[in-house]
Amino acid sequence: MKNFSPLLKKEAQRWMMRALDTVLPPRCALTGQIVEAQGTLSPEGWQKLEFITAPFCENCGFPFSFEVQEHTLCAACIDYPPSYDSARAALKYGDGSRDLILGFKHGDKTHLLPGFVPWLCRAGAQMLTQADYLIPVPLHYRRLVRRRYNQAALIAQGISKETGVPVLIEALRRTRSTPPQGYMNASDRHKNVRRAFEIHPLYASMIKDKTLILIDDVYTTGATVNECTKVLKKAGAKAVHILTLARVAHDGFG
Repeated sequence: MKNFSPLLKKEAQRWMMRALDTVLPPRCALTGQIVEAQGTLSPEGWQKLEFITAPFCENCGFPFSFEVQEHTLCAACIDYPPSYDSARAALKYGDGSRDLILGFKHGDKTHLLPGFVPWLCRAGAQMLTQADYLIPVPLHYRRLVRRRYNQAALIAQGISKETGVPVLIEALRRTRSTPPQGYMNASDRHKNVRRAFEIHPLYASMIKDKTLILIDDVYTTGATVNECTKVLKKAGAKAVHILTLARVAHDGFG
C-alpha cells in the first residue's frame, strides 16, 4: 500500500478539487463568468488584456506603437541607460491587467498564479535560457507581515517550477521600509528606494559571476529594479535581467 500512497493522495486531491469546483465553480477574475479551471479567464476577460509583442525596445522592453529596426532602443534608454542588461514584461499595464495584479497582490487571489506563469515564461524565454538564478524583489518585513506573502516571490517560485531555474528567495533584502510609490513621479521613486536594498551575506558567494533574473509584478519607472540591479552587480553578478508580469507602457515611461 505504501507504494500506492502518493498516487492515491494525488487522486484524492483531484477528487476534492472537482468537488469544490462543483460547489463553487471557478470564475474569471475579470468578468466573474464561470470558467473551466481556477486562474483561467473567459473570452471576454482575455479581450481586456494587452500582451506585449514586438516591436519593443531591445533594452527595456518598452513596446513601440510603430515599426522599428531590430535592436532599436527607446529614447529613455538612450538618454538614461539602465543598470540592468535587459527587461521584459508579459502585459501592458492597463485596466484589465491592473485588476488582475491588484487582486493577486492585495486581494489574496494567489490562485491566479498558474495563469501568469506561461505568460512570463514566454515573455522571458530568451533570458531564462541564460539564467543561473531567479531573485524576487523583496518586501520589507513589516509589509510582508501585513500582506502575508510577497507576490514577486510567488511569481519567481512559479517560474522556477516551470523552467527548473533555481530561485533565491532571500538573496536580496530590503533594509528599510519605504513609502508606497503609487503617486510618486520618477524622480521621487528613485530617491525613495535609494540604498533600500542589500545582499544577504549567506548568498553573496552564490551571486558572484552569475546571470540573474530579477522578478517583480509591475515595471513602472524602473526605479526599484535599477536600484536592486546596482546592488546585485556590486556584489559581483555577471548580468542582471528584469522580468515582470506587466509594465507601464504609455509615453514618459521607460
